[in-house]
Amino acid sequence: MYSETEDLIRALAENAENVCRAYLPAGRREGSYWIVGDLQNNPGRSLFVRLTGPTSGPGARGKWQDAAVGLHGDLLDIIRERTGISRFPDLLAEARAHLGRPQPVHPDVPVPKKAKAPGGTPAAAARLFSASVPVVGTLADTYLRARGLTQGGMMSALRFHPNCWHRDEGQTRSVPRPALIAAVTDGAGALQGVHRTWLAPDGKGKADVETQRRAMGHLLGNAVKLIPHDDILVVGEGIETMLSLIEAVPGLPVWAALSSGHLGAVLLPEGVQRLYIAIDRDPAGRAAAERLSARATEVGIAVRVLEPRLGDFNDDLRANGKEALRQHLACQIGPEERHRLSG
Repeated sequence: MYSETEDLIRALAENAENVCRAYLPAGRREGSYWIVGDLQNNPGRSLFVRLTGPTSGPGARGKWQDAAVGLHGDLLDIIRERTGISRFPDLLAEARAHLGRPQPVHPDVPVPKKAKAPGGTPAAAARLFSASVPVVGTLADTYLRARGLTQGGMMSALRFHPNCWHRDEGQTRSVPRPALIAAVTDGAGALQGVHRTWLAPDGKGKADVETQRRAMGHLLGNAVKLIPHDDILVVGEGIETMLSLIEAVPGLPVWAALSSGHLGAVLLPEGVQRLYIAIDRDPAGRAAAERLSARATEVGIAVRVLEPRLGDFNDDLRANGKEALRQHLACQIGPEERHRLSG
């Protein structure tokens, strides 16, 4: 039985190209190798990393060699050199973060029962997002299309990770599962966190686990910006809910705040003149809309609330189709936005 360090090295090797893209971005892939100048990420062709091969032994993937100076090693050495991390436990934590693995739980440490804020730093969230791939043609695309959503592949804020580590509360073992990854950004467009939705093996639904969604990083005040705002903004809770509005009215600038609590606290950008709040049909959604509406009104932004017929707008889309949803929205949006309905 091999150690966790060996397990991490093996997992890094299995994702060697993603590791190289994250830590040696000045290089490029050529055939079965990642070629770069040196460990300092200078341009050149002296250092090469094997991207294919066996998991161990001669010619193993993840092994590298710098022909100019005679150095060689594994991907953990590259991460150490590029981050400057000297403490080995911190280096392992960095590797786990890049792979999307949670930090280990020690059974002898009491686990707080109260709800906790999302863990992980913006830097760790950025590494997970960069290790993910575009949605088109992936299980994330399958998942969204199963919910009537065809535009997910067009959204740069959405990506897919085939092996995002998942652990339910109270469990000490993590399991890699496919996941839809959403970037949470601030007013300046900087990535502050990610939201993960774990998917079933065939992508046709969420994973059969207790915790199907989880966020990491700094979410409060920020959002998943599916379509950038202009003089108007439509903001609501879930990603699928807001993608449903895009499906019906492609011309709407749309953000997802991810929850009712975050909806009430989202920071509104400068230049917005009219705000539409897309609520879920429940008391939490209405309360969040009231909080956000009050804040917007205080700074002179006109506010309208968009309300679904059913539980949320994705329920409406799946039950009645996008044309019926478009007609339903036409009765709620202001005359200034009617031209967007023909998009």
